[in-house]
Amino acid sequence: MSTAVKTHQDQPVFAALLIVGSYFFLAFQDALVKVISSEVSLWQFMVLRALLNGGFFIVMARLFWRGQPLRPKRLWAVALRCAFLVGALTLYFGALPFLPLAALAAGLFVYPLFIGLLSAIFLGEKVGPRRIFAILAGLSGTLLILKPGSDGFSYISLFPVAAGLCFAANILTIRRLCRAEAPLVLAYSVSVAYLIVGAIGLLGMTVVDSGRLAAAWPYLFSGWRALDLWVLCIVFVCSSINSVSNIAMAKAYQSAEASWLAPFDYSYLVFATVWGFVLFNQRPDGVMVLGMAMIAASGVYLAWREKQLAQRGPGQTG
Repeated sequence: MSTAVKTHQDQPVFAALLIVGSYFFLAFQDALVKVISSEVSLWQFMVLRALLNGGFFIVMARLFWRGQPLRPKRLWAVALRCAFLVGALTLYFGALPFLPLAALAAGLFVYPLFIGLLSAIFLGEKVGPRRIFAILAGLSGTLLILKPGSDGFSYISLFPVAAGLCFAANILTIRRLCRAEAPLVLAYSVSVAYLIVGAIGLLGMTVVDSGRLAAAWPYLFSGWRALDLWVLCIVFVCSSINSVSNIAMAKAYQSAEASWLAPFDYSYLVFATVWGFVLFNQRPDGVMVLGMAMIAASGVYLAWREKQLAQRGPGQTG
């Protein structure tokens, strides 16, 4: 009988605490971006945060990963994943000034439903009636929140839902094409892609005179703006929260099964609602709360069902 000690034991409680803590601070980060959205343009924020994040990951690679090279093994696959994730981030942060935090969070967290749909459409995975019902229930919750056809509906409400679609495509790309890539390489590559898109946006808004659009929507249609020191400090805080939280979440998923952690992902919905109330006095109505509950329940069920089917083997539906 071997007396060797396992070096990689599951720590489900520790992992859950990491996930919940990360989402607490990520929701706070999003609230901070909403606070400074009247002082900075989206493209400017993207460039600044990408520079800070990229610098952070380079330092981490030198100090803790012994100078691990930050070059991807399959550039095209990593570039595709970056395109999806940067699209998700751009859509999500682009909508931040205009929607309640709770509505933004609910729109983004339809991504597990899109994973099911995209897997069936593009990967040929079989989706049984119970998972179809869960997907439809989650999408119904989204409709309750968006309220299409009502006076309160705005097309910008679709931004976080589109971000959820891009985020789902990003996850499937990682699973299928980027499994051999180091997490640090994936994180650094997103910073580079984010910097490129932000720089293109800045250049475009600076060269092209957007006139009335810039006056009406300065966050989306203006270029470089003079920033006060307090705004720069908040951007630095946002970058620090984002970098540390991403590392903490990666550690969490190395410490426990994804199906165990799935319910804790939806703590972000709670924290976004709390920060929206604390900082902006945004109070979700009963219909929005019901919609968020339907989205969360559907996502948790899909994660649980995926685990059950994986244990049974290929060819199963449900």
